[in-house]
Formats: sequence, structure tokens, C-alpha cells
Amino acid sequence: MDSDYGVPRELSEVQKKRALYQPELPPCLQGTTVRVEYGDAAIAADPAGAHVISHAFPHTYGQPLAHFLRKTANVPDATVISEHPVVRVGVVFCGRQSPGGHNVIWGLREAIKAHNPNSKLIGFLGGSDGLLAQKTLEITDEVLSSYKNQGGYDMLGRTKDQIRTTEQVNGAMASCQALKLDALVIIGGVTSNTDAAQLAETFAEAKCATKVVGVPVTLNGDLKNQFVETTVGFDTICKVNSQLISNVCTDALSAEKYYYFIRMMGRKASHVALECALQSHPNMVILGEEVAASKLTIFDITKQICDAVQARAEKDKYHGVVLIPEGLVESIPELYALLQEIHGLHGKGVSMENISSQLSPWASALFEFLPPFIRKQLLLHPESDDSAQLSQIETEKLLAQLVEDEMNRRMKEGTYKGKKFNAICHFFGYQARGSLPSKFDCDYAYVLGHVCYHILAAGLNGYMATVTNLKSPANKWRCGAAPISSMMTVKRWSRGPAATQIGKPAVHMATVDLKGKAFELLRNNSTSFLIDDIYRNPGPLQFEGAGADSKPISLCVEDQDYMGRIKKLQEYLEKVKSIVKPGCSQDVLKAALSAMSSVTETLAIMTSSSTGQGTPL
Repeated sequence: MDSDYGVPRELSEVQKKRALYQPELPPCLQGTTVRVEYGDAAIAADPAGAHVISHAFPHTYGQPLAHFLRKTANVPDATVISEHPVVRVGVVFCGRQSPGGHNVIWGLREAIKAHNPNSKLIGFLGGSDGLLAQKTLEITDEVLSSYKNQGGYDMLGRTKDQIRTTEQVNGAMASCQALKLDALVIIGGVTSNTDAAQLAETFAEAKCATKVVGVPVTLNGDLKNQFVETTVGFDTICKVNSQLISNVCTDALSAEKYYYFIRMMGRKASHVALECALQSHPNMVILGEEVAASKLTIFDITKQICDAVQARAEKDKYHGVVLIPEGLVESIPELYALLQEIHGLHGKGVSMENISSQLSPWASALFEFLPPFIRKQLLLHPESDDSAQLSQIETEKLLAQLVEDEMNRRMKEGTYKGKKFNAICHFFGYQARGSLPSKFDCDYAYVLGHVCYHILAAGLNGYMATVTNLKSPANKWRCGAAPISSMMTVKRWSRGPAATQIGKPAVHMATVDLKGKAFELLRNNSTSFLIDDIYRNPGPLQFEGAGADSKPISLCVEDQDYMGRIKKLQEYLEKVKSIVKPGCSQDVLKAALSAMSSVTETLAIMTSSSTGQGTPL
């Protein structure tokens, strides 16, 4: 065992109190009997990619959905599992740390031990590197004691390395076989769960006994689909950042002379920026999805902010707060194209010093226009997935400088007669990553850990643990599992060097839905946010009292309970069958036929139209 891992933490009084908190289990996970109801085969949400995905995952695509049932559930065809042999389960943190990750391991161990005290949970040290090198630590009560309801991934450590090459996949399989693992649980986001699906498929093909289970844990909140309502860590990140933003809002209102430009974590999707805006009510938030949909240029965005500054000045307000997602730079068409040229030259081995001289004329003109500090940051080597090093690119400083230049120009021209524009820039990124998790994330992660054992007990491979109806109290949560391959999509067109991934199935990041209720709520309030300074401070994380049981606003306003709606539909169909049967009146039969004909025709049209659509980046 590496001495840095699994050592007891020195806990503060708050941490000690947290460590005593016991999350609640939904009724379907209580007891020592596992009851599983299998649904229909889960297919890809985008039917156009179904053939490609089924071809790439012949052993794990098209498996049924699984629902875990409470003891009192009256489901005649449910599978009841009461025998629980000794199992050996491995668990690994993949990807960036996300608050609540330790509770997945706690819940998993509690479930394993509750069903058979002789079973073992083995943690891999240092993420996927530890998995390949077989560096392990047995997870015991003593190891877990100071990590329950605490932040970070430091109990086991993590890595963002991918398990993708044939050598890595075979290395992971060799480790699982050498350690005689019945299951491998992978904790991570979209990339890690894509890798989990590939491992599950390869293990199944090779008849390796180890089952692979994925858990949706990522602070960006971008692993969202019909089965996954939100991810572990997202609530915490948004609450911690919202408090920081609110503090800045209060400072801006008090000083009345500064505009704060705050860049948020979020990479390609702006979920964190949207949620934080709904919680703290800053004056403006610029979402990457809006910019990309409207094809706004850097000059368009600058003008938007300048017009807002001018409108506020007319109300004698010379302060404000602007939120910017870190992925914004890749959402602005001309900056994205410039980055692709730069990354292409990197790929050809051109040194950083020589890249600027080899850009195309239009790219060179844009590059020279940008401030020197941004040029240097744009030249950084791309990440392993071809994206820019977004955390290193200070988009907030770029926008602040462009706005200042434009406001000075307007002042000279006489079109702006207000006070001088002053900007202060912040990046709220790493301050929240190691945060103590919110009560919701503690509960959610712990329950997901228990679900992982239920998946293993049911003998399922290539599934992700899911919990739905999350906006309700925990005793109403629905627990189940969905094949990871059914969450995949296939990109059919792309831009730049990343085009090498076209046609390869993957769990892709879900972006903010510009037709969704959360975005609609933001738009409906954007004018009052801009002008009225209705700043809101949700306060620090609470485990008891006011605010302790609050959940993400974007989760609560959306109707995301997919499994609940499936159940509701089944109930309606059963009612139709019970009413329309031999002996019913002609009028009832006619009404039923007419309604069903209309419904099936509508659904057929919707299905065929979705098949014909492309899936852009």
C-alpha cells in the first residue's frame, strides 16, 4: 500500500460531525434481498446511430433496463435474488475529482458487507495507473472512517488517463483476472464511462468473469440523458461557487465602482454557469451554447456587454457581475477555428515559437488583434481530447479588456457619458473542487454505491448505476441500471482535427438545452437580473437547518423523471387493456382505435424525423 493513500485524516469539528451523518436508503435498496424488474431492451436515444453502436458493442448493446424494487412491490415477474455468495469487487476513481466520490465507495462497501460479510472491496491506488499496475488497498471500516461525507479523492487518488488503447484494456483485464474480481466499478464522467463500456464489451468477448459497472460522478454536470438526471458533485460545485459569486455581488453593490468578470468551470457545457446564475442572480451570464447557436463573434459578445454597461450607467449604476463558462472560447466560431489551426500545427510538430508565423492570413490577423497574454495561452498544447487547455485561457480577462477598450472609445466619441469602466477578473475553478460535499451529493453518491452492488448481484455487465426522481425526497427515489451503450451517440460531422473520432460511439457531453425549462427560467428573469441588482446569496453549505435539503434549481424545474414517466405510460396502457376488451361497447372500441391510431402515427413521425437528423458537435 502507498503510504499517501487511505491514511486517517485529521478532522475539524465540522468534519467529525459530518462523518457521523448516515444517508437514507430508498426502500428498494433496504434489506438483504435484491428484487429486479427487467424492462425492454434499451436502445440508443438517436436511432440513426443504433446500427453503429450495436455493431461496436455486440455483447452489451440492447440489454434490458433494470429497476430495483422494494420488498412490498407487487410485480409477479420480478427476479428475486436471495443468495449472495462471497464477491471481490474493485473500485477506481477515473477523471477529475468531484465532491461526493468517497460516498460512492462507502455505499458500495456497506451494501457488499450487508449481503455477505466475507466479501471484499478493493480500491485501486492512483486511478487507472493503479488499475494497470495492480496497486491496491482493501477498503475497511478503518480506512473509510475519516472519509465519509468528506470531499476529494485522496483516499485512493485519481488520474485523468484514459483506459482506451488495446494495451490499456488488456492490462485492465489482466489486473481483474489476477485479483479474481467479480466486478470493477468505475467512478467518473463521460470519458470514464465510455471507457467502462469498452471494458465491459471486451471482457464479455474474452469471457472474463469480471462485470464492469459505471457511476455518474462529474462536477461539470454534463453526463445527462434520459436515464441520468444529474451527476454526483454538480450540486456541491454550484452551491460553493454561488456563494462566492454572491459575495462578489455584495462587494460590487457596496463599492459601486467595479465590474467583476468571473469565469466558471464547465469546459464544453455551461451547466455550472447556468445553475450558478439561477442561484445567485448576477447581472449577466454568457452561455457557450447560446453563443454557438447564434454564431456570435467576440465582437458581438463585447458589444452585448458594453450595451449592458451603458444601460446600467443610465440608471446611475457603475458596477456589475458577469459570469463566463470556461468553455466559451471554444464556442466562439472564429476563436474555435483559430484554435483548430494552432492545434493542427502542433500536430505537425511546429514549435510554439513558430506557430504564429504559419497561420493562414485571416487567422494571423485575428491572432495579432488579440492581447499578448491571450496569444500565449492559445498557443498551449491541446489536451488529449484535442480541446484547448481551457483552465489556462483567461477568457474573462480578454472580455474585460475588450469591453474597457470599447467603453473608452464610446467615451471619446461622446456616445457614453458615464463614469470610467473598471474591471476585476476571477476564475472560480479549483476553489470548489475539493469542497466538502453537499447533503444531496452525500446522499446521492451513497445510494449509487448501493445500486452498484445490486447491479453486480443481478449479474449485469456494462451498466451504469442510475437514480431518478431525484427532486423528490430520498424515500421516493427510483433506483435502477441502464446499459451504458444505450447512452451513446455517434458524431457524424465535426470540425478540425477532432474529426478522427467521427463514427466512433461514445457517451458525449450533454450541453445546456436552450429549449429547456432551466434556460427558460433564466431568460424570463434576465432583464431584472441585468438592471435591478436582485442579488441572492444561498449561503455556505448546510447539513442541518435552512438550505440543507435544497437541490439544484435546474434539476427541480425540469421534468426529468424518465423512468417514472415510463411507469406512468405502462399504467395507462394497462388501463386501456382493462377497459377495452371483448364485450365492451362499439363506441368505446371506436374511441380507443381512433386515439391509438393517432398516437402511433404521431410517434412514428417523431421517430423517423429524429432518425434523419445529423448529430453536430
